[in-house]
Order: sequence, then C-alpha cells, then structure tokens
Amino acid sequence: MSRIGKMPITLPKGVEVKIDGQKVSVKGPLGELSEEFSPEIAIKMEDGTITVERPNDEPRIRALHGTTRALLNNMIVGCGQGFERVLEVQGVGYKAEMSGNDLLINVGYSHPVTYPAPEGITFEADSKTRLIKVKGRDRQQVGQVAANIRKIRPPEHYHGKGIRYQGEFVKLKPGKAGKTGK
Repeated sequence: MSRIGKMPITLPKGVEVKIDGQKVSVKGPLGELSEEFSPEIAIKMEDGTITVERPNDEPRIRALHGTTRALLNNMIVGCGQGFERVLEVQGVGYKAEMSGNDLLINVGYSHPVTYPAPEGITFEADSKTRLIKVKGRDRQQVGQVAANIRKIRPPEHYHGKGIRYQGEFVKLKPGKAGKTGK
C-alpha cells in the first residue's frame, strides 16, 4: 500500500471541500481551486478527513493513488495557507524591486527586465536583502513562476552571480590558470 496515498487528509479551519463525483472543489481564505481526478480512484470525505482509496494493485493505479492524494493535499494547503518560494539575487549592482504588481529586475542587462505577476501570484521584493518572494495558492504555479524568474539570469559557475533559490548551493569552478610565459 502506498505510504503517501493511505494517509488521511485533515481539513484545517476555514477550508471547505466539495466532492462532486471525481471533481473536487476547495474553497478557503486564499481563494478557490478545483480539479478533476481519475475515475479509477475513490475520494471520500468523513468527519473532516478525506481519504483516497484504490481498487487494485496495478502499477498505474498505485501511481495514481499517491499522486491524487498529494495533489488533493496541495489544493487544501494552498487554499488555507498558500505556498511560497524565495529567490536570492546575487551580484554587484543586481537588484529586484516592485513596480505596481510587477517585478522589476536589474541583473546586468542593458535594460531592466519586467516580470508581470500572473493571476493568483503575488511578489514581494526586498532591495536591502535582495530577496524575491513568490506567493500563491497553486503549488505548481508558484514553482513554475519561480523557475521562470530564475531563468532570467541563472547563477553562473565562475563568480556565482545571478538569481538562485534560497539555500541553493552553486559549486564554483576555478578560473583559468595563469599562463607561465618564458
């Protein structure tokens, strides 16, 4: 039995779940999310807990079991608390600041890069600590937006300059060895 799939999901206060066949709608303080899951997996709600059950042990069904439970849990946590990814901007003269709802990033190009906030995503930029916080209720969307921002100037491996995830380790390569001229 799947260790992830068999764990029950407890509903936090302020989060409502509506199960209509295989369509699940979650409503909480941060907004609403809805998803339609595979008809081969049974989703049941009893006394404030949700359980996900599978009919047999076929490999494809076993994979769906854990995935369905994880996606359902992410929807519930996202509507209740939300998700956050933190990015660091490192480099001399590199900075990120807010321009309305959009993110304005200066990372060594001839022009500042403007990244508009997609629907459901909010940004926080601190120019002193050079941190960018990406917040939202959809975990997949938060991760994708953070990856797109990092892609603007990924950390380079000689000086470590660029945009990286907080806590990401970038192994620096040694530079060229000086020529020994005769």
